[in-house]
Amino acid sequence: MQIKILFDKNALDKALYPTLTGKRKVYTGWGVSFLVDDRILFDTGEKGQWLLENMKTLGVNVAGIEAVVISHDHWDHVGGLRAILKCNPKVKVYACPNFSKRFKNKVKSYESRLIEVDKFTRIQDSIYSTGEIPGRYAFRYMPEQGLVLRTRKGLTILTGCAHPGIIKMIENVKQNISGKIYLVMGGFHLMGKHKKTIKPIVKEFKDLGAERIAPTHCTGENAVKLFKEAYQKNFIEIKVGQILEI
Repeated sequence: MQIKILFDKNALDKALYPTLTGKRKVYTGWGVSFLVDDRILFDTGEKGQWLLENMKTLGVNVAGIEAVVISHDHWDHVGGLRAILKCNPKVKVYACPNFSKRFKNKVKSYESRLIEVDKFTRIQDSIYSTGEIPGRYAFRYMPEQGLVLRTRKGLTILTGCAHPGIIKMIENVKQNISGKIYLVMGGFHLMGKHKKTIKPIVKEFKDLGAERIAPTHCTGENAVKLFKEAYQKNFIEIKVGQILEI
């Protein structure tokens, strides 16, 4: 199974990618977008034009995407969704039941099929949604889902921001599917947290058996540094243009 990094805050060595009209850089910004096996898109970053340009530069066929899984209804994770739906209106969109009416109406305004997942659900083959996991943001309820991939190496867990708590999300996966955790990747929402708060979380990752780690987006510099120190060669730095074989 393969994961392509289509959007994040850093690019792969600031590389110039060859195109038919020359060479150009990819766009970077806030939010994430990961493509699994060229068919399942997890989140869409902050801006549709940038996401589409990155797809074009990286040789991704938008029409080949079969489903879009949105972790949570925040601008930096749904920003590119409208652009995807315009290009591929028949794509399935997986959302949490308690996403906003505005979000749901936007999806329904296209030919897209909105699928609301309230519990651990198989999307296709060895790809699953965690279903809606309760979280909090700015003192309000924040529903969020993660994506789970079962491969020969173990389970890979993709998160958008982990508003419910990254440990809670990992525990949710372990309660619903068997197998060792090969990789946890995405935003862990630890930005601005003190090292005293982060260190026990890093230890819990180890205790839960997470073999490899790839924190990005809202994880925060302190947390990234501590995870890197703890995981060393099993730490993965995520950048746009990168392709992970899992």
